[in-house]
Amino acid sequence: MTLSDLIRLHDWFTAFCASYTRSAGDDDRRNYLLKEEHTSKVREAAVTIAVDLDCVGADLLLAETIGLLHDVGRFPQYREFRTFKDADSVNHAARSVRVMVEEKLLADLPEAERRLIIKSVALHNVYRIPEHLDGRESFFLRLIRDADKLDIWRVFLEYYDLPEDERASAVGLGFSDHPDCSPEILDAITAGEMINLVNVKTLNDFKLLQLSWIFDLNFAPTRRMFRERGYLEAFATVLPTDVAVRNALSVLESYLDRTIGADQNVVSGGPVWIR
Repeated sequence: MTLSDLIRLHDWFTAFCASYTRSAGDDDRRNYLLKEEHTSKVREAAVTIAVDLDCVGADLLLAETIGLLHDVGRFPQYREFRTFKDADSVNHAARSVRVMVEEKLLADLPEAERRLIIKSVALHNVYRIPEHLDGRESFFLRLIRDADKLDIWRVFLEYYDLPEDERASAVGLGFSDHPDCSPEILDAITAGEMINLVNVKTLNDFKLLQLSWIFDLNFAPTRRMFRERGYLEAFATVLPTDVAVRNALSVLESYLDRTIGADQNVVSGGPVWIR
């Protein structure tokens, strides 16, 4: 992959987004622009993490390309179903692959790079990373998942902070804003488990699901960026203040402290995808 390939894909993405926002009403436009900005932030985060992990050359271009293309399926998903909730519409990762294939975006790339990009995009939203991947496939999939999470946290924290009439309507996924958290959700965090979306009942449950992604972070720079951006503290301000929730937040903070401490003791060196 070359820089000219990446520039071509950037130009395509800009035109692709414009084709959705150009004639959209205010609410639809907010939802499309949110995904356009999210893509930009994920692309930046993927590059930042990759650089921190000593990626160079074509690997950096691949990291940025996967970030750029990972959510292109969100645009037709929203246009057709007026939601970003996959369970009520389509698997947005699969739809992203469909867009890439229909638009022949990767036709000029070597076959190995095409497969790597498609696999990373197709699997970026799975609950667990499959075990059958080779080292490079696993690395780039873990990279996009980390970069995606870093910006999803930003998106939702900004959403919770906005007046209701200024929010992008599809972001909340339709969960009721009930004041409590489900006991099984709190129990999962206390047990150190990532929460599955199928178990979420309320908006507060969904906030805890997002925080449970801490258990699924793959790389030291991602954990460091999560800490530096103050995401855990910010989520604490939009969650109930009862003892059970505070205990769950304490579990998450302790886990983050332990993993960041362990990161600092790791000796770097060798191919990044086998660290």
